[in-house]
Amino acid sequence: MCQQIDPITKQILDEAPKRTTRNTVTRQTKIKKATGQLASVEARQKNDPLYKRMVLYREKYFRYRAMIHKKYSPRVRSKARR
Repeated sequence: MCQQIDPITKQILDEAPKRTTRNTVTRQTKIKKATGQLASVEARQKNDPLYKRMVLYREKYFRYRAMIHKKYSPRVRSKARR
């Protein structure tokens, strides 16, 4: 049993903008990304104090960001809707 596409649906799909761009990731970019991730894993396994400091400040960053969003979101919501 073959499914048929509704002609209106087909027309909407045909008119939809096609995605023609793709971000190509080079081999060097992949290597840099993997190196950064593996360095963090290695530092965590070795209980490096720099890793602990990095995590501490990351947690502070997200906490402060949430506080800022809570404080200013009512004021800027109308701007965001424009």
